[in-house]
Amino acid sequence: MKDDSTLAPLVLDDVIFGTPQTKIQVNFAILPKRDGKILISSLIDAYMLSYAGKDQSRGQRMRWWQTRIGHLRLDEVEDDNIFFAIEELAQQKGRYFTGLDADGNKIFKAKNKPLSPATLNRYVANIGSLFTWTIKQRIAPKGWVHPCRGIERKPENNERVRFLSQDELARLMQATKESPWERLYLLVLLGITTGARKGELIRLKWSDVDFDNGVAYTGITKNGDRKTIPLLPNVVSELTRFKDSLNQLIFASKQIQTQPFSFESRWHQALQKAKVKNFHFHDLRHSCASYLVQNHATLVEVGDVLGHRDLRTTRRYAHLAVEHKMNLVNRVLGHIQ
Repeated sequence: MKDDSTLAPLVLDDVIFGTPQTKIQVNFAILPKRDGKILISSLIDAYMLSYAGKDQSRGQRMRWWQTRIGHLRLDEVEDDNIFFAIEELAQQKGRYFTGLDADGNKIFKAKNKPLSPATLNRYVANIGSLFTWTIKQRIAPKGWVHPCRGIERKPENNERVRFLSQDELARLMQATKESPWERLYLLVLLGITTGARKGELIRLKWSDVDFDNGVAYTGITKNGDRKTIPLLPNVVSELTRFKDSLNQLIFASKQIQTQPFSFESRWHQALQKAKVKNFHFHDLRHSCASYLVQNHATLVEVGDVLGHRDLRTTRRYAHLAVEHKMNLVNRVLGHIQ
């Protein structure tokens, strides 16, 4: 182990993770070139200051990496450091955001299961992006080996397609209407009729809604695209009920109106009341797609509604189309002998 006692970390003022509107232009001239002695913690600070992507969780994951390997120099990091850090992380339970305390600090509760393989892969991908960035910026020494090259991705199961039966749908919608949070019905109605992601919905602003034409415009999606969401007449009608709101966000927090309302507890209460089990909010998106497929929509059309850029992502719903066609053929032609 090399002695770091004489190394001073690079100091970058006003480091703010996850807030692109406050980003500060990094002066790359102050970053050492082809010198592996810079601390990982300082590299993460510089990287996040220059980060212009839309991943709002990246800052939290990079802060986690700072606690694990931030004390190491760039030329000391090996694949073992990444591997054992991820193995340690895999033993931890996931957390979910439940709101803010009296001081405005975020409150998280632990889930009953460990982090998913997809989440672990994102941690590796994020730190890998840092190392790729150091290579492109000519910070890493020549011949330096990217530490994530020897890290295998965790196998992910992205084929989950859980959708509501008609009975479950009726019970859930009724439970949301009876929720203490009066906008839960609107949120779920939007989810089931548009197939939009949770993050797109809870960040909708009144200025994003075109009531005259019955559409809403989301911000930039995780695919980097701006998305237009058609709104059914009943959705527009439900939105109109709250149109006189003074909040900028449609689903604003009652305490901090510039942040989305933390609806998770109300959502789980509605699921319990409706007796709907093994169902996530994201499954509203699956339900929307499944209903479209079962009512003759093509996979291309479904992909367009959901905002898929790759048809392979939409193919998870292909079996529903086959089942529907089989039932149709049996019903219409099954009597032929």
